[in-house]
Amino acid sequence: MMIKLNNISKRYVLGNVVTDALRNVTLTINDGEFVAIMGASGSGKSTLLNIIGCMDTPTCGEYYLNDRKVSELKSKDLSEIRNGKITFVFQNFALMEKYTAYENIELPLINRRVPAKERRNKVWEVAIRLGIEAQLRKLPKQMSGGQQQRVALARALASGADVILADEPTGALDKKTGIELMKILNELNRDGKTIIIVTHDSAVAEYAGRIITISDGRII
Repeated sequence: MMIKLNNISKRYVLGNVVTDALRNVTLTINDGEFVAIMGASGSGKSTLLNIIGCMDTPTCGEYYLNDRKVSELKSKDLSEIRNGKITFVFQNFALMEKYTAYENIELPLINRRVPAKERRNKVWEVAIRLGIEAQLRKLPKQMSGGQQQRVALARALASGADVILADEPTGALDKKTGIELMKILNELNRDGKTIIIVTHDSAVAEYAGRIITISDGRII
């Protein structure tokens, strides 16, 4: 899935306070790339990721997914993109606390109305791949940070999305667990997934094939 942004800007207005989070960002990410977006806190990197993931809309500029202009898509089309084409992995894992690991991984499949037997097979498939089959009956609070992040990644894989967006995916992990996670993302990229990560850690960014640096809302 090719991602193309032309002169994307994002402005937030709160009372008399105006914040330009992104300023004329032009960027192309090709299908199957592994890209790291680096920048300090407040540089605009998470805003950029949210726009790519169709979770936010630009104030101006054009965004294309596979030559489809996102601003012209209907809400149903955007929902389909978020449910099956692009998926997020967050720093804080974003797991449903009252759901087991199995139920968390199953959620995107339920949203897509996948039959129960197919859901079960898919959950076990991704759990085994990420080495968390022994965690499936546990609640998030019963798992380590590394195990929770693997569950979050398994949920992303279960969605079948072509693009995985990861916002500071190692931020809540110790160094060893963070390295393990980045190796998994590398493997997924070799399997054809497009990976886009946001990070302020240069060691994490080095796993990517291309590093984009953003400062004050501009690519530098």
